Amino acid sequence: MIVGMAPEIVVQQAINGLVLGATYGLIAVGYTMVYGIIGMINFAHGEIYMVSAYLTAIFIATFQFFGLAYLPALLAAVLAATVLITALYGWFVERIAYRPLRQSTRLAPLITAIGVSLILQSYVRLSQGARSQGIPSLLQGSFTLNIGPHGGMIHITHVQFFIIVIAFLSMALLTFLMLKTPMGRACRATEQDLVMASLLGIPTDRAISTVFVIGAAMAAVAGVLVSLNYGSFDFHIGFITGIKAFTAAVLGGIGSLPGAMLGGLILGLAESFFSGFVNSDYKDVFAFSLLVLVLIFRPSGLLGQPQVAKV
Repeated sequence: MIVGMAPEIVVQQAINGLVLGATYGLIAVGYTMVYGIIGMINFAHGEIYMVSAYLTAIFIATFQFFGLAYLPALLAAVLAATVLITALYGWFVERIAYRPLRQSTRLAPLITAIGVSLILQSYVRLSQGARSQGIPSLLQGSFTLNIGPHGGMIHITHVQFFIIVIAFLSMALLTFLMLKTPMGRACRATEQDLVMASLLGIPTDRAISTVFVIGAAMAAVAGVLVSLNYGSFDFHIGFITGIKAFTAAVLGGIGSLPGAMLGGLILGLAESFFSGFVNSDYKDVFAFSLLVLVLIFRPSGLLGQPQVAKV
């Protein structure tokens, strides 16, 4: 326990950090999977997340317009529709920015991905407007718990509880898909050795596209959850959130799925505690300083493995 701090304050900040870290972890999955399979960073991934936030608002308004008022059904429909459309965006990014340049220099697809990022920003700004957008609060209320010797209270909103549960269920489902299904085995074989996997008859192009689609789908889950939690967004949110998620991926060990979630949780907790107990203005400085320290003493990240050259 932090010296001099009331237990309920520490627990409350930990809960806030878990919520923030869970969303970072979901987005970081896209970075770590793409890097793991083709050794490149998808710098359009933050904008994929941004698009999912706008799609959340669009589908909420659409389904409510057609009379879908039952809240669990509405949320399920919005989540499914947003994940589906966002996954298509991820597929298009791979087909446009990466597949045609796969045999080119490593710099070419990186520049193209940055170009796609700017295109998505401009597309959303022109089609939806430059001002911040918002959605109504759908999940209201909270759980209240008494802790500590003096009966201190902590509050967990229904949205926060929903975020933590859905984030960890999504990670569990993704882990199952990667470890227990033919699709996951094909992706892991392609990650280990793309040329040998191709020679053995594994459809490596399909495996790479699948990774982009899954990464976009996980970012869409984060987009829906964050939009429900904060209620407002704009076309710039993909940049800073994407940088934070990339930091989480590197912190945990880029290329490692557990590392992506671990890095996200550590980053979220670090930001929350620093904001609550030191100064919220410098929380980003503290977060990136933490990343620098980890990379100095463990360059491969917390759960990453050192790169071994294939000969």
